[in-house]
Parts: sequence; structure tokens; C-alpha cells
Amino acid sequence: MKKMIIAGGTGFLGNACIDYFKSSYDMIYVLTRGRLRQLDNVHYVNWDAKTLGDWCTHINDCDVLINMTGRSVDCRYTAKNKNSILNSRTNSTSVLGEALAKAKHPPRLWLNSSTATIYRHSLVAEMGEENGEIGNGFSVDVAKAWESAFFSVPIPNTRKVALRTSIVLGKGGGALRQIKNLAKIGFGGKQGSGNQKFSWIHLTDFLRAIRHLIENETLEGPVNLVAPKPVTNTALMKAVRKSVGMPFGIPLSKVLLEIGARIIGTETELVLKSRNVVPKKLVHSGFEFNYRSLDAALEEAI
Repeated sequence: MKKMIIAGGTGFLGNACIDYFKSSYDMIYVLTRGRLRQLDNVHYVNWDAKTLGDWCTHINDCDVLINMTGRSVDCRYTAKNKNSILNSRTNSTSVLGEALAKAKHPPRLWLNSSTATIYRHSLVAEMGEENGEIGNGFSVDVAKAWESAFFSVPIPNTRKVALRTSIVLGKGGGALRQIKNLAKIGFGGKQGSGNQKFSWIHLTDFLRAIRHLIENETLEGPVNLVAPKPVTNTALMKAVRKSVGMPFGIPLSKVLLEIGARIIGTETELVLKSRNVVPKKLVHSGFEFNYRSLDAALEEAI
């Protein structure tokens, strides 16, 4: 019997994984703080994402574990929110590692969410897995702690992959919602200098990449889940305006963005940091992207 476990599987990406893989696995167990229920071969199991419990019984003889647990970073970075963002990631990863270490027959593969934000702000140099330079700041510190919790516990016979994922474009996802809404009311011009790079991946390619990682047993360690060609913020905003049918866009300076971010309760880093990340491991392993063009991805995702 083929089994998959998805921890934190009730968000945008978790639900997409359930829909994508439920026909390929006899049983999918979703670890959630929500209510217990069963929908066909998908079982929702309670956990608190920080302590061992009855959910550990499902670890044994599981083929693949995917951990997507983590509080949204779309908020103001107050001390309370920072602690929540960090702890939701490291605690869930640590307790899963503890459960796998105790299991008689742990999963052959553990895929753990990470973030492409781990690399430094870069306008020119492309950041691959081997030569990418790790950055500084709160978001990077979270990413480093997250991956440390993941890789620090040795689990024999379990292959580990850290999913350094960029912004995922797909229907129902919230990452571009605010940018799209700005474009609709005429504020879809460049943000800040407009030179900062935007790394992205379409939801379909994200899911296909997960399958590729499951099937390709040579891939391990950090893997960048991003489309091959990052674009500038200026190009991003132009593509968003086109996708919503808005012929013009008023640019927003860094000062105006900071004011707006405070009003809507988010941080300017989400649009001002230059994420110049490329998928070297995926490409070198033979993965082919369905969506290489941002225009095509947005046309389907918005």
C-alpha cells in the first residue's frame, strides 16, 4: 500500500498536493490542527505541530512525507509575529524528525518546505544551489534555522530534500493578490527601483517538480523550486497589468510602499528584495518546465 503524509496540508500548496497525488497513493494522511475527517482516501489527522502524539503511528511504512507547515509571512514583523513565523517552522520540522528517528520503518523520502528567500539580495548574480550566497536578515535567519532543524537529525535510509520555493503562481493562491488588486486600480507601476528580480514558479510546475523529486532518487539536499528565468519587478508589473487588462500603472516609491505596507499589515521586503534564484538541480536532472514564460503563467493563474 502506497502512503503519503502531508503535514500542514490545508493551505494553498497543501491542498494542491492532495488533489495532485490522491490518485497516485492508496492513502494520504494530512496532519492538521483542524477537524478530523475522511474524504475518500484522504484522512485528516490531528497534531499540534510541536509534540509527539498518535499521529506518529502513520509515519511507519509511509513512502513520502511532505512538510508544508508554517505561519504566513504576509504580516508585519512584530516580535510576536516573528516568533510565530520561526517557531511554526522549526518546531514542526523538529518533531517530525523526532518521529522519523523513532520509527521502525520511516519514509524513504522527506520533502521539507524551505524558501528561495534564503539567498542574498542580488540584482546580477544568479543563485543556484551550489554557488548561491546565503543572505542576512530576519527572513534568512528563519530559513537557516528551518533547514538546520531539517538536516541536523540523521535518519538512515531517508532521503531529505529542502524545497527552496519561490512565489507559486496559481488560482486560489494569495501571493499576488495584493499586487493584482493594486494593478486593477491603477497602481501597477514598478515598485521601488523596479530592478529587483522576481523568482516564481507556476503551480503546475511546482507539483510536477515534487513528483520529479519523488521519482528521481539522485536528488537530495536543497533544491530550488523556481522557474528558469527570474524577471525584474518592472517586467512583473507590466505582465500583471496585462493580465488584468489595465493599460497604465502608477509607480510606487519605496516610501509609499512602506506607508502602504503598514496600512495593509505586511512588509515591503516581499516586493523589494531581489530574489535572483535559478533551478540548477532541477534542470540538470532533466526536469522540463511547462511554464517558462511569466506572461503565460499569469494568464492561467490570475
